[in-house]
Amino acid sequence: MRFLVVCLCALVGLQLFFVLRIASMQWIAPQSTAFERSQAWQLLQNRGSVRWKQQWRDDAQLSTQLKRAVIASEDDSFSTHDGLDWAALEKAWAKNAKAEDRASQTAAANSKNAKPPKVVGGSTITQQLAKNLFLSGERTLLRKSQELVLTLLLEKLLGKQRILEIYLNSVEWGEGVFGAEAAAQHYFRKSAASLSAYEAARLVVMLPRPRYFEKLPNSDYLSARALVIVGRMGDARLPGKAP
Repeated sequence: MRFLVVCLCALVGLQLFFVLRIASMQWIAPQSTAFERSQAWQLLQNRGSVRWKQQWRDDAQLSTQLKRAVIASEDDSFSTHDGLDWAALEKAWAKNAKAEDRASQTAAANSKNAKPPKVVGGSTITQQLAKNLFLSGERTLLRKSQELVLTLLLEKLLGKQRILEIYLNSVEWGEGVFGAEAAAQHYFRKSAASLSAYEAARLVVMLPRPRYFEKLPNSDYLSARALVIVGRMGDARLPGKAP
């Protein structure tokens, strides 16, 4: 019983820490995220040094085109949901269940050529930020539960505009390249405020696999997908604004 009480107190204390940490982000920009620190540690171990590019830019210094592009591509209901997109989660669960069934059938037919199923996510921008800010990359029920709690705290304490601002300043866009300003300078030699619609869309298409696409700057997929995102950007609703 004493052990359980200690664990409960530790859990409550951790949640209070998260509340205070997130509340402070209303005024104080986070210097780094858990994901950034883990990436820096990996680079240090693998190469003995860390190449790091990141410059904070306030909301007004971030291209409206980039905001529209990331919403159109990553989370089209960002401005209206409460942090969780239940419809997207249901679709992701259904796709993952089908993928697992196909993988099981393949494994039963030929275990040597069986491949693990591709996991499809249904995470919102707020969920992605919660994970990057505080959590590890492991996929467990406990970590997912904590992610949901953090997501609701971010929505409650910060609001959509600040969430999007922090997300765009901390998301990975290549090896050691974090945030929109560093990405704009790295790929286009211009500021994040000056990105065109196509340039913004091209950056956003990189987000699921930034280190992979960094090595393929002339990828036909990047170009074609960017044009698709440009076509959807007009319908993207920015926080606090009409479409």
